[in-house]
Amino acid sequence: MAVNRDDVKAIIDAVGGKENVNAATHCVTRLRLALEDESKVDKEKLDSIDLVKGSFAANNQFQVVIGQGTVNEAFKIFEEETGKGGGSKDEVKAAAAQKMNPIQRFIKMLGDIFIPILPAIVTAGLLLGINNLLTVQGLFWDNDSVITRFPGIEGIASMINFIAVAPFIFLPVLIGWSAMKVFGGNPLLGIALGVALCHPDLASQYGLFDAEAGELADIPTWNFFGLQIEQLNYQGQVLPVLVAAWLLAKVENFLDKRIHDMFKLLLVAPISLLVVGILTFTLIGPVTLFLSGIISDSIVWLFESAGILGGAVYGLFYAPLVITGLHHMFLAMDLQLIGTTGATYLWPILAISNIAQGSAAFGAWVIYRQQKKKKEEGLAMTSGISGWLGVTEPAMFGVNLPLKYPFLAAIITTAFVGGLFGMNGLTAASVGVGGVPGVISITEGFWLLFTIGMGIAIVVPFLLTLLFSRFAKEKTKDMVKD
Repeated sequence: MAVNRDDVKAIIDAVGGKENVNAATHCVTRLRLALEDESKVDKEKLDSIDLVKGSFAANNQFQVVIGQGTVNEAFKIFEEETGKGGGSKDEVKAAAAQKMNPIQRFIKMLGDIFIPILPAIVTAGLLLGINNLLTVQGLFWDNDSVITRFPGIEGIASMINFIAVAPFIFLPVLIGWSAMKVFGGNPLLGIALGVALCHPDLASQYGLFDAEAGELADIPTWNFFGLQIEQLNYQGQVLPVLVAAWLLAKVENFLDKRIHDMFKLLLVAPISLLVVGILTFTLIGPVTLFLSGIISDSIVWLFESAGILGGAVYGLFYAPLVITGLHHMFLAMDLQLIGTTGATYLWPILAISNIAQGSAAFGAWVIYRQQKKKKEEGLAMTSGISGWLGVTEPAMFGVNLPLKYPFLAAIITTAFVGGLFGMNGLTAASVGVGGVPGVISITEGFWLLFTIGMGIAIVVPFLLTLLFSRFAKEKTKDMVKD
């Protein structure tokens, strides 16, 4: 689709002119703008432009939904007209971060660390789901699995499993790399730190319990000036490497400013990694592992003792938290729960939330179709499909929030299904695609329940949106009569 230059000029005018644009970039579907003053945006005028499929503000960025492929051409014209393009996403985020409070900056930091590694985590979750389809008995045949029926593919199933579990086992490596980029250190040092924490010669936390003896196995120790330091492996852990990477970046930058260029290569990285590595095994690791245990145990306790409440509350507030950007913290919690307990209660509710938002958008599609609003109808259809596949921003910000009642229908449904899941202790063994395909990431034994919940999330928001629409029409008629 060719982009009309006049449409792009209209977008620039609607966001307050080129003088109001501080920095600009784009992602797969959206222009992402850091504006001087968002109050200058004429949203009604912006959303009336044929090229625009929706717009919203989030995390101090103003984002204009244009569409995959088309956005690239639109951005080129935007850059030519404003002279403010060419910025990287990091530059736009930095410009937006200047307006954030400390809590927002902390949440943004978590998002900046975990979002880049999400493709690896989601891919691993999908592969684990495929492995489950191949190996679970009784799924397709009574007392049989795919590999027992077709022994020739057993080796392939084993390979898939090895590839799938690797990102979860070596999660500190991924976090170390991404965290060092965010904290301003050398990402390769973050990788080295993560590898050290996952060294295979360290005692695995998953093998500490001796089943035969019925007690904890002995953990080997280092003798450090009389202090016994446990040789513990931090595979799958989040908080230890996160704190260690922050300190590593600080130490590296401190030394880099004080050591002569001639000796930097020989001294900065080795000293930084040695000092922080020792501190991690002696202090940071044990303390953060204890804190991680408290966080994980608290979530497990909530869902085991009051699961219906925990699931319902999380389901009700997850989508509103997406609006603020605070939802990024829950990915860290999901990964910590998986690393500590082997499963997470939170992610399945996220998947249901995405499906519900997509279904509500389909309800809006029916309404727009009745109103003969072609542009809105097309946006509702495409964003509904996107929501079912785990990408909800177009549905939420382009359709559901502007109409309000589809968004309400989606969160009510998610709260109900979340309570149902919490009451039954439903978990996911991994983080996968947060939509309809997410069923393959669910822990074995809960697939039927999740499918039922998914059916509710597909049907109920759609019907509630149509019902709420009728109430909205009646209320409008009453207001006109008054």
